[in-house]
Amino acid sequence: MRKLIFGLAALMLGCTAYGQTPRIPEASPTETIIQDFGLGKITITYSRPSVKGRVIFGGINPWGQVWRTGANSATTINFSENVIMEGHSVPAGTYSLFTIPDKDQWTIILNKVVKQWGAYSYKQSEDFLRFTEKPVYLDEKRESFTIQFSDVTTQTNDLHLVWDHTSVAIHMHTDDDAQIMANIDELMKGNRKAYYFNAIQYYYENNHDMNKALGWALEAEKVDPGAWYKLWEARIRLRMGDKAAAIAAAQEGIKMAQATNDDEYVRLNQAVIDQAGS
Repeated sequence: MRKLIFGLAALMLGCTAYGQTPRIPEASPTETIIQDFGLGKITITYSRPSVKGRVIFGGINPWGQVWRTGANSATTINFSENVIMEGHSVPAGTYSLFTIPDKDQWTIILNKVVKQWGAYSYKQSEDFLRFTEKPVYLDEKRESFTIQFSDVTTQTNDLHLVWDHTSVAIHMHTDDDAQIMANIDELMKGNRKAYYFNAIQYYYENNHDMNKALGWALEAEKVDPGAWYKLWEARIRLRMGDKAAAIAAAQEGIKMAQATNDDEYVRLNQAVIDQAGS
C-alpha cells in the first residue's frame, strides 16, 4: 500500500510538472507600480535592468541618445485622469516614457505610440510632450533601475527615475480641487457619517472654509464621539486662531483617548496643545 501511495504521488507530481510551461527568468524583471493621485491613478509598467559592473550613463546608455527608460519594451505610463507634468497639461491616456540622458540635463519624453520594443521604432514626430530636467548625483548606488513616487499628496507628487548613481525627479500635480469640492458637497447631502472624516481632512489640508469644516467636526462628534474628531476640532480651532478653544478640545480628546488606551491620539492631541502654547 505504501508503495502504491508513493507511486501515485510521484505520478501526480510528474503530471503537474509536465503541464507547466517551462520558464526562464527575465534578466530585467518587469514591474508595474500604481499610485492613487487626485481622483485617478497613475500606472507605470517598466523593466528593471541592473548595473552588473557596467558603466551606465555615458556607457551602455550613450549620452544624447533616446533611451527606452528601462529595458525590453518601452516604459509605459497611464493617467486615468488629466494631470499637469512640470507645468504641461497631459490628458488622460497611455504614453510611452522615453528619455534622453545627458551629463547636465535629461530630456523627458511622452510619446503617443505605446507597445514599442525598445526605442528602435521611436519617432520624434509622435511625441506628445518634451521637457528637460536636471539629474542629481547620488552617493549611494542603486543597482537596479527604479521608478518610484515620493512626496505624494492628494494634489502633488514627484516621480523619480533612479539608476546607478543618478536620479531625475519629475514633478506632477492635479487640478481636481473644484471637482473634489463638488463631490464633497454632493456626498454630504446624504449620510454624512460615512464621509465626515475625509471631508474634514480635505478641507483642513487644503485650507478651505474652516467654519464649514468646524461645523462638520462638531456634528461628527455627536454621531461618533471619539478622540479623532476632537483632534480635528482642536486642529481647526487652532488654525482659526482660537488657541484657548483648541487647547480645551485637545484636552478632551486626550481624556477620550486615555479611556480607550489609544496612545496615538493622546500624542496627536498633545501636539495641538504644544503648538498652541508655543
